This record gives sequence, structure tokens and C-alpha cells, in this order.
Amino acid sequence: MNAVATWWDGVELWIAGLPFVPQVAVVLLVVVPAAALTAYVVDIVLSALFDARRRYFRRTPADRDPAAVTTGNSDPREK
Repeated sequence: MNAVATWWDGVELWIAGLPFVPQVAVVLLVVVPAAALTAYVVDIVLSALFDARRRYFRRTPADRDPAAVTTGNSDPREK
């Protein structure tokens, strides 16, 4: 872990030592793709979680049709 921390410190010092315009360019070349990838992964994970939640908490036909509770029929066409 110490090797990674030392490497990262070197990268930070190198970026901080650059003039402003190259510094912005280097940061944008790294941050924009990283942010896009993070957003894509978060979108996929949240979509999967919400789909699972929707399947788990799916309501019964009686909950969707209040008339089915009073008549006992789940299909309103059957009378």
C-alpha cells in the first residue's frame, strides 16, 4: 500500500507542477471518462435494483382492481 501512496503522491506533484492549461487538459482527459464510466455503472446497478424491487413488491390483482375485492372476481368482465 505504501508503494501506491508514493506513486499517487508523485502523480499529484507532477500535475500540480504543470502550467494551468496542461493541468486542466490532463485532469479533463482523466476525469471526464471516469465520470462517464461511473455514471454508466451506477445507472446499470440502480436499474437492476429498482427492477428487483418492483418484482419483489408487485401488487396482487385485487390491489389493482378495487371491484375485485367487493365482488370476489379478479376479472371485471366475469359477472
